[in-house]
Amino acid sequence: MPEEDSASEVGSAPVSGGHLVAAALKAEGVEAVYTLCGGHIIDIYDGCADEGISVVDVRHEQVAAHAADAYARLTGRPGCAVVTAGPGTTDAVTGVANAFRAESPMLLIGGQGARAQHKMGSLQDLPHVEMMTPITKFAATVPDTSRVADMVSMAFRECRHGAPGPSFLEIPRDVLDAEVPREQARVPAAGRYRASTRQAGDPADVERLAALLTAAERPAVLFGSQVWTTRATEAARELVRELEVPAYLNGAGRGTLPPGDPHHFQLSRRHAFSRADVIVIVGTPFDFRMGYGKRLSPDATVVQIDLDYRTVGKNRDVDLGIVGSADLVLAAVTEAASGRARGERTARKAWLEELRAVEEKALAKRAPLLLSDAEPIHPYRLVHEINEFLTPDSLFIGDGGDVVTFSGQVVQPRSPGHWMDPGPLGTLGVGVPFVLAAKQACPDKEVVALFGDGAFSLTGWDFETLVRYDLPFVGIVGNNSSMNQIRYGQRAKYGPERERLGNTLGDVPYDAFARMLGGHGEEVRDPAQIGPALRRARESGKPSLVNVWIDPDAYAPGTMNQTMYK
Repeated sequence: MPEEDSASEVGSAPVSGGHLVAAALKAEGVEAVYTLCGGHIIDIYDGCADEGISVVDVRHEQVAAHAADAYARLTGRPGCAVVTAGPGTTDAVTGVANAFRAESPMLLIGGQGARAQHKMGSLQDLPHVEMMTPITKFAATVPDTSRVADMVSMAFRECRHGAPGPSFLEIPRDVLDAEVPREQARVPAAGRYRASTRQAGDPADVERLAALLTAAERPAVLFGSQVWTTRATEAARELVRELEVPAYLNGAGRGTLPPGDPHHFQLSRRHAFSRADVIVIVGTPFDFRMGYGKRLSPDATVVQIDLDYRTVGKNRDVDLGIVGSADLVLAAVTEAASGRARGERTARKAWLEELRAVEEKALAKRAPLLLSDAEPIHPYRLVHEINEFLTPDSLFIGDGGDVVTFSGQVVQPRSPGHWMDPGPLGTLGVGVPFVLAAKQACPDKEVVALFGDGAFSLTGWDFETLVRYDLPFVGIVGNNSSMNQIRYGQRAKYGPERERLGNTLGDVPYDAFARMLGGHGEEVRDPAQIGPALRRARESGKPSLVNVWIDPDAYAPGTMNQTMYK
């Protein structure tokens, strides 16, 4: 049978809805689905088995959704989670919401009762599409078995348009289980059902930005998560090196420049943004992390580059907004500016030296805490030891509040795409599912995960999943028996007599928890033993937890500066 432009059709044997789901996933390059079993969805498993797609079973649907999010971030291909109806789908809502704020292209497939039982009160019946619509780019019910693969492809198309994000499909049980002749089912061919969405920006605006950066005396650039999303690492590096521009890194943009690069700055951002005459914000919104744009000098010329036109100029006016893919836009700007006024750019040496002096002063002030021998262990000492432990191929995952805020000031990934945190939703509990996806998507990479003790508690039982699938990683729990970021806020607002309301945890030996589940576990109270314990965890070849008891009365500067407490 000849192939049509709109579909690939093979034979006339009947095919079920679950097998059509699997065929569409295969066409998109999905290699694994993350799931917790349920009667509404098992035909998808049967289809995945035939298509060679791994079915990774976890202990909570939130974990499945977070893992699909992480898989997408790491591979550049959409992740997929499959959950049953009702509580299965509602359990996954947090993972979908996190992917929505983090601009991560994942597909959640949820079960649903049979169409014949619509509005009759079938098992686990809920209005899933209505719940998912506000936190997805696309949410729909598959109305007929012949449309299953077509709508899966439609959902993926929406995931990847503009700034990426999640989609949701609900598939009623009778639609999923029914069979139709294969020629009646539209199964879009791989690579032929969606166009490239990469935009290079308006050439006139690219030329204007090149002129601004060439003429600037004190330029600065912030590389956000979209630099990694669009795989713009090389373009970003070439721009700052060619134009002599100091760069700051945010979110998944961390690692764009390696530590020690003369254009890589970390501790002088506030100073730079108050003094710069041209500030370029690439792929990050003016949200709470940016003080809603108020932390930028009112006298600076501000340029924003983003995949989504709705983000440009939101919360703060900009002098120039460019909608486009960071890799193409940055490369075009560098080319347009090449060879211009190189003498003026050389004169920026004084600006770079000024920022480096600010960095060195901040580091010197912090050094006693980074090297502190105090017990309980100061969090700065813990994150310093973790930073020293990382290799160029270590992928760092942060899951927590205050302790991960400490890590953001100290831990520097050595390579692009080697930093993962929840993103702007600030979701706790992403760590274990992110480890799961990271070790399956990148099995040869070392994964190092830092958990707050409160964060680990949310999804920690899936440590057993890591043991079951034999996925070794180095895990560290910064244990202060508190939800310390909230505790600080309560102390600041209500005084020390009420700082412990609702935020104090038990003294849990997470090292024993790891050993109980078949992993490697150690307890550390002496700061001198952090490094040796991390190395033993690496050498164990098992999923591991190093339980480090840290000072409950030490708070990260980022925690103390949060505006919600003021």
